[in-house]
Order: sequence, then C-alpha cells, then structure tokens
Amino acid sequence: MSEWYKEDLAFIHDDGFRDFALKSAPGILEILAQNKIHSGLVVDLGCGSGLWANELIKANYQVFGVDISESMIAIAQTRVPQAEFQVGSLFKIEIPPCHGVTSVGECLSYLFDSDNNRQTLIQLFGRIYQALMPGGVFIFDIAEVGQVAQGNTTQKFTEGKDWVVLVEKEEQRSQNILTRRIITFRKVGEHYRRDDEIHRVQLYRATQIATNLRQIGFRVQTTRNYGSYYLPKGNVAFVARKPFPD
Repeated sequence: MSEWYKEDLAFIHDDGFRDFALKSAPGILEILAQNKIHSGLVVDLGCGSGLWANELIKANYQVFGVDISESMIAIAQTRVPQAEFQVGSLFKIEIPPCHGVTSVGECLSYLFDSDNNRQTLIQLFGRIYQALMPGGVFIFDIAEVGQVAQGNTTQKFTEGKDWVVLVEKEEQRSQNILTRRIITFRKVGEHYRRDDEIHRVQLYRATQIATNLRQIGFRVQTTRNYGSYYLPKGNVAFVARKPFPD
C-alpha cells in the first residue's frame, strides 16, 4: 500500500480539492481542440481520483490513467469505469501510442515517487515524445521556486463535511524542495481518525523545463492559465507539441 494519498487523504482531496482539476478541464479541452485533437487516446499521468479523466470521457476521448496511489485509483475506477487505470510510477509506466498526454496538478514534481529525479524526468519527456502521434500534445504544469518565503513556514487548515486537513509548508531553497506536512482527521463512525503524510515537491524553473522539452524536439509554449482558470501563484503550465514531419 502506498504511503502517500492513502485512503483518508485521497477521499479528502477528491471531496474538497477538486477545483484545480475541474476548473482546468475546459481550458485543456480547448487546447486539444485547437490542435485538432477531437478524439483518440489521452494518457493522464497522475490521474488522481479521475476527475479530469471523467471530463475527457464525456468529451469522447479514450483515457489511460496512471497514479502511484492505490486509493486514488480505486476512486477513479468507480467514477470512470469507461477508462483504463493502472497503479504505478509515472516514470516507469509504458506509455502507449496516443494523441495527447496530460499531467494536471504538479504531479511530475512529487518526490514521494522514488523514481523521480532530474534524469528520469528528462527521460520521461523523451518517452512521451516517442509515444505521441505527430501533431500530438503534452500538457502539464509544475510548481516553481518561491512557493514560500525563505525562512518562513506557512500553516493552513481546511474543513469539510466530516473531515479536517491541516497543511504546513516550508521551502528548502538550497535544494529547491517544498515540504508539505499534512495531518488529516476524518470521521469514521462515532470518532475521528487521524493520519499523517509528508509530501516533498521538487521546484523547477520554467525556462529550464522549456529548454529540456525543446532539446527533445517539442515546440513549447508556457502559460499561467488553462483557459479562463488561472493557476495558483507560482505554478506554470506547458503546452508541448510534437511537430509533423517536414
């Protein structure tokens, strides 16, 4: 069983933090349409609870979703039985030939995937390029350096029906890593159950990621929004297109 996004945090994330996926969806669908991708297979890396996958299915795409969390995949399979889902590392999974690849919600930055490092990230970019049909697109977002002021720690709590989550954030500038300490309380029967997780997120610079993508062969645009939805401060999205042969 994965130590991250376990049962309670997966439930809370799906119930209370679905805005990012759902508000991003119309803009990402628009990007696909602008690239004349109206059908075919889209691979969703870090698919979570299947919120974005469900929007793709409703828009008549096929979906193959991958996530490291068994609990997230269990929710996704129930929500979107028409899609195919698999538990696994984004950096090891075999990517089938497809028209689009997405990774929404800084999934490529999570260091709790032990296979995630700078080298495997660039290798993943190359494997995505090979898997995409000419004209296909790779759409994703990352967190940049500067999430929390140096030397500071931020704390926030969010409350929903029968649950509370507390998040403490701190940034290690020397390593460009953001640490989130997450405590959840979820009501089960008469009592609340506590669980703890620590998530470490690699922070990148958009210019360097764009350079890596271009070196592989992608044509790259960066953006701070998916359509009318603007990403949280410090996050940037990429639209990387595989060109047609000359």
